[in-house]
Amino acid sequence: MSVLIHEKIWLDKNIYNDAEKAYYENLSKMDSVATLAGVPNTELNNKLNSLEKENKDLKKAIDDLRNLVISLKARVDILESADKSKVSAKESAPAAAPAEAKNDEADDDDDVDLFGSDDEAESAEAAKVREERLAAYNAKKAKKPVLIAKSNIILDVKPWDDETDMAALEQSVRTISTDGLLWGAAKLVPLAYGIHKLQISCVVEDDKVSVDWLTEEIEKFEDFVQSVDIAAFNKV
Repeated sequence: MSVLIHEKIWLDKNIYNDAEKAYYENLSKMDSVATLAGVPNTELNNKLNSLEKENKDLKKAIDDLRNLVISLKARVDILESADKSKVSAKESAPAAAPAEAKNDEADDDDDVDLFGSDDEAESAEAAKVREERLAAYNAKKAKKPVLIAKSNIILDVKPWDDETDMAALEQSVRTISTDGLLWGAAKLVPLAYGIHKLQISCVVEDDKVSVDWLTEEIEKFEDFVQSVDIAAFNKV
């Protein structure tokens, strides 16, 4: 914008200079004509009047151009001053921002009480209430029954032959007792050649009774038991 105005001032100045030059040339012509004219002459008077009118017009144009140049120069000065003010404001803004941030940090530091305050008693009371609630929650949780994982197992206990006393075998198996073991129903299932196997069910707690341990305990009755197989295994 300011570049265009400067170019306009330069052009107006040139026009002004040309007009002023023409004005003085006309004055010189008038002086020369007046010097050569010794007697009144109508044509000469008309010429002089024309030149005088032309000079007045040129003088008026020169005055107008002078005023225009002065006005444009003042406008350029105002615009340049405004641009300088904007640049100064932009340069000062980043510097002001860190200063404000620093003041905010200082205010935050002022909010920190390094030496404690009267709120310590309230904090202790709040901590006590929190501990009481936590203890009550733990007590309630302890009273809640814990889900115990259990399994329902059906065992096939095979005898040596058809002469094995199956009633005594079943009685021997049921003598196995431990925490987490509960014996269930039993029945005899025919195999072949008059031989029957004892099929007996039980419920065990998985964390307390191992299936391997249970089969090993049954197989200890060597007089009755040939082998033990797991017929079914289901989670309860």
